[in-house]
Amino acid sequence: MAKIIGMEVLDVRFPTSRELDGSDAMNPDPDYSAAYVVLHADGGPDGYGLAFTIGRGNDVQAAAIRALAPHVVGRDVPEDAAALGDLSRTLVGDSQFRWLGPEKGVAHMAVGAVVNAAWDLAARRAALPVWQFAARMTPEELVSLVDFRYLSDALTEAEALDILRRAEPGRAERTKQLEANGYRAYSTSPGWLGYADAKLVRLAEQAVADGFEMIKLKVGGNLEDDVRRMKLARETVGDGIRIAVDANQRWDVQAAVDWMTELAPYDPYWIEEPTSPDDVLGHAAIAKALAPIRVATGEHVQNRVVFKQLLQADAISVLQLDAARVGGFNENLAILLLAAKFGVPVCPHAGGVGLCELVRHLSMFDFVAVSGTDADRSIEWVDHLHEHFTDPAVVERGRYLAPTAPGFSARMHDATLRRFRFPDGPEWTETASE
Repeated sequence: MAKIIGMEVLDVRFPTSRELDGSDAMNPDPDYSAAYVVLHADGGPDGYGLAFTIGRGNDVQAAAIRALAPHVVGRDVPEDAAALGDLSRTLVGDSQFRWLGPEKGVAHMAVGAVVNAAWDLAARRAALPVWQFAARMTPEELVSLVDFRYLSDALTEAEALDILRRAEPGRAERTKQLEANGYRAYSTSPGWLGYADAKLVRLAEQAVADGFEMIKLKVGGNLEDDVRRMKLARETVGDGIRIAVDANQRWDVQAAVDWMTELAPYDPYWIEEPTSPDDVLGHAAIAKALAPIRVATGEHVQNRVVFKQLLQADAISVLQLDAARVGGFNENLAILLLAAKFGVPVCPHAGGVGLCELVRHLSMFDFVAVSGTDADRSIEWVDHLHEHFTDPAVVERGRYLAPTAPGFSARMHDATLRRFRFPDGPEWTETASE
């Protein structure tokens, strides 16, 4: 049996703050970054994963991933659900490391990066993209991957098994549908808060021309500016295109209600992250006050338990899981099953570094093997940094193409790793010398 003989962790950062790409009301100058992990397998191939950050926190995140190496190096290379489930339970179950969470924050994101790298490795050995590798597992194998601790009041193992068994007969047909038509995307590229009005208009027009049915604007900096930008966007795209808005946790509960009431005449489709991601009751109050405007959140929701509570409290009508925030594919499977149980559509958070590449696998797997539907579902699209990946996400006519390369699509080009490695890559040393 092949072994994992090493785990390498690199600090990779892109200077996106120079052009204000990724800017929003809470994060005005992000440098999109990845704590990048490589699992070296005896005889190859290797496995790749990452945790997404926005700059200086990356050194902390990389250190947390390195701390998991003793649990990984020397293990058999994972090839099936049993091995992937065992690795996840081992990493999450390290009591001294778990104390830093538990199951949240930097420690849990480190677990997610390693778990996702293990999925990448297993899928590469199977010569399948992750979405197909997982969708070919039996319902019983998939259920074995999920930690139902803390979930049984909302989702039992038997209920999860029933959800997966109901979806099983149509797997082949839905796989063909994805291969032929892809999966619906929406564009955030026009809406960064630091962009001038003219750039917003130009990019919104381009998004519509490119086939997107929804765009998203960042809000929460200044109310007068937000009203002007929302009005401008609506006039640009017309009434037939959805416009979502994203406050990135900017407001208290009443402020969210008051602010969104001012934007309501321009028909916002959802308000994303209106308040603290931990405030379940706050989200519920906002949802009740603003209906029929939808409330969406998830990119900073720390684990399956908080997602469970958001669903139980009718606090969200759009669930935005993140490939690199929770404990990897295994925990995101639990979250997909919760969403299916409660009938809430999943529209993943993407953008960042590698998130578009990763989450397309989760949405496509969900469509094939879990929910069995793509109704009211779409994946966020942000058109930058894809050129740094060996299997980049591709969107055509407003739809993600289904990935066909083996793995989880997290591998970066070696040239990218050399140039953008922090602090000694040329991108950073040349800037420092100017």
